[in-house]
Amino acid sequence: MEITVYNCWKQRLTTMNAEFTQENTTWFDGCTKDGEIYRITDLDGGLLISEFGYYYPVWIGGLSRADTSYSKHKALKLKKRYAH
Repeated sequence: MEITVYNCWKQRLTTMNAEFTQENTTWFDGCTKDGEIYRITDLDGGLLISEFGYYYPVWIGGLSRADTSYSKHKALKLKKRYAH
């Protein structure tokens, strides 16, 4: 499916084709507040970080879920670092 993401490398919104599967995505249960990380996905050589609520997912090239140790807290730190 085609989705709109904030591309940190280009510093603008872009569209990407994404498929969310058990092989490439880690979901975090229990998200109830806007801005909480609810999904991280390995996508096109980068890491897609999706937040709960009406936010654009953030794509950071060159990283993967393994770089965050599959942790939503580390993913949030990366998002804050790259997506000012």
